[in-house]
Amino acid sequence: MIDTTQIFNINSEEEFEHIALDVFRHQLKNNPVYGEFCLYLGKNRTNVIELKQIPFLPIDFFKTKKVVSSQNKEQIIFSSSGTTGQVTSKHYVTELKLYEQSFHKGFTHFYGDVSDYCILALLPSYLERSGSSLIYMVNDLIEKSQHPESGFYLDEIEKLTKTLIRLDKEGKKILLIGVSFALLDLVENHSLKLNNTIIMETGGMKGRRKELIREELHDILKRGFGVEKIHSEYGMTELLSQAYSKGNGIFKTPPWMKLLIRDTEDPLSYLNDGKTGGINVIDLANINSCSFIATQDLGKNHENGLFEILGRFDNSDIRGCNLMVV
Repeated sequence: MIDTTQIFNINSEEEFEHIALDVFRHQLKNNPVYGEFCLYLGKNRTNVIELKQIPFLPIDFFKTKKVVSSQNKEQIIFSSSGTTGQVTSKHYVTELKLYEQSFHKGFTHFYGDVSDYCILALLPSYLERSGSSLIYMVNDLIEKSQHPESGFYLDEIEKLTKTLIRLDKEGKKILLIGVSFALLDLVENHSLKLNNTIIMETGGMKGRRKELIREELHDILKRGFGVEKIHSEYGMTELLSQAYSKGNGIFKTPPWMKLLIRDTEDPLSYLNDGKTGGINVIDLANINSCSFIATQDLGKNHENGLFEILGRFDNSDIRGCNLMVV
């Protein structure tokens, strides 16, 4: 049995690898979908003895299978967004406290105590549907901030702007987290000069606007909000942990999460720092589902555990290098 308290107290690469291998063996035995996938690849307890030998489950399995490593009934089912008729991913979460531990410890790791902030959320596309893991996380952070003006804003751009300007002038520490198209809507109608506010985009135009490359998006937002940097959050329905960027699109994971860059032509091989490839994520908080996921994102690693997100695989050529700009 895995001691989940170990997961959030990792202090070294060696410790991470040791726990990751324990989690691999646990999920090999207790996750029927992952176990069958590993069997197909000829991977087992005896021939997987180091981190890079662990198989990564393609993320699309979350669209068609119930990916769980626990006998317990799910406490919540998170689902991805999708257009009408599109098959969405489902993450069956059997232990919500693990998700809450992960995002609270992750936030504290990068930003400090959430009670120091007023959290303003501009996430209309997520609020308009059920099953969003991002809404669950942000709602909990809003509650834990205990600030009377923390909250969600749907179509209240004017109210949000006035609140933002007033709180910033009062010297309050503010985190404005928003989906890209909604943040763009705000700065197209207002020009601000903020001094005490972190602007964090969660990515995606959700079909509301033309996709922009990150540099262009961040330049528009920096000018519009009058800030030097735009922060970003990297997370997904299938994960219980998030990576954060404090500017320039350079992300870092918390200690219980790690990214490996796979070769797009040989998915069982890995690339060195600075080389672009497919992103494989290890999220040890996913102990009750699958901790080893091959995403459809493209990126590259830098030194000291830093990484960039560069785009996505084109669905028509999942093994090639065609990109849809994020």
